[in-house]
Order: sequence, then C-alpha cells, then structure tokens
Amino acid sequence: MTDGPRGDDHKVHGRRRGRRLRPGRAALLDGLLPKLRIALPPDGGKIDPARLFDPPKPRLWLEIGFGAGEHLAWQASHNPDVGLIGSEVFINGVASLLRHIQGDGLDTVRIHDDDARALIAALPDASIERVFLLFPDPWPKARHAPRRFVGPRNLAELARVMIDGGELRIASDDPTYQRWALRQMQLCADFAWQVTGPADWRERTADWPPTRYEQKAARQGRRSIYLRYRRVPRAPV
Repeated sequence: MTDGPRGDDHKVHGRRRGRRLRPGRAALLDGLLPKLRIALPPDGGKIDPARLFDPPKPRLWLEIGFGAGEHLAWQASHNPDVGLIGSEVFINGVASLLRHIQGDGLDTVRIHDDDARALIAALPDASIERVFLLFPDPWPKARHAPRRFVGPRNLAELARVMIDGGELRIASDDPTYQRWALRQMQLCADFAWQVTGPADWRERTADWPPTRYEQKAARQGRRSIYLRYRRVPRAPV
C-alpha cells in the first residue's frame, strides 16, 4: 500500500498510475471524485471540518495511503457517525475506493488524491480522533529511509492535528519498517504505545479488518504487526 507522502523528505515518490482503468472506474474518477475531493485552502489556510460533511460529523478519522480502499470503506460502513478522510496518490486505488463508496452507498467519506502531507498541514489543531497508516511502502534500502512516513516531522504534524487521547494505528509486514516504526515512535514523546503483551501487536482488534495487501503478505509467509498508540494529553497552557 502506498502511503501518499514518502517520509520526511519533500517529494512524493512512487507510482501515480498503474494499469489502465476499466471504463466504469474511469467514469467514477470523472463523475464521483469531484464531489468527494477535499479542496485545500490557498495560502496555508486551514480546512473547516464542519464543512466537509452535511450534516457535520463530530468525529473525524484519517487514513493515510488507503490503497484499494477496502479498510476505509469497512470503517465507513461500520461507523456511520464518523467522518472518514482518505489520502492516496495512486489513482487506481482511488478508483477502487470510489467503487466501494458507490456500491455500498457510503456518504461519510472524503478524499484527498495527492500528497497526504499537504492535507495534514491544512487540518486544524486537535481535529482528528483516529489515524490509520496501514502497510506503507517500507523503502527497505538505508538510503531511502528518509522517505518512510513514520519520522519526526510527520509524527509532529500528526500529534498537532490529533485530539488528546486519539489513536494512531500502524501496521506493517516488513521487518525493516517494523523496527524503524517502533524506534521512531519510541522517540516521539507525543504518543504512548498501547501494549501490555505480545497479543497487542501480533493480533488485530475486532474493529481492524484485514486489507488485501495484508492477506497477500500472509499467503507469502510474512508476519504483520499491529501497533496502536494514544496521543498523549497536551500540557495545560
């Protein structure tokens, strides 16, 4: 699964398009996506969350790099009181999510089909209750480590936009990324790992459905880990 922006560097790496889209999915990009696309304010302005959904949603969740969209669609169908925001640069994945939205009649999803960092930068402080980062590109080579999403700059921005007590979920099947993410999160004082034993990172919770990529990794013998962190309460001003 792509993760939109690639780490703390300033470029979007990876493919924007894959194989040619079927006519039906291409039509969704032309007809449905413009209705769901989030317009970022100019000149560094902030999004007004109350204007994203009608009626406004009191709780907002964000998925960074939603891949084919099956996890985001599942969360939307099982949490109708939550506004779901998804960011993905891979246009084939966006088309796949649109198919889920249309087929399941989902009306609580909004999409940013570009660099997730630009979206996060436009979100107000303490506006997001939950963030998902599931199976981001591991960029396994050492020289590519700065492209990994989990890093100081991006974590600081996530901490800014998340509410106190909000949850950050990270999953990966890649040993290099697993070690990297655990270390980076350990160094970030804004998040506390929610773990009491091995089951807390070896098993998904009941409200965490598997993704297509995760199932493929399991078939190929790769073991995934599931990390959950809480946004530490801010210090009183």
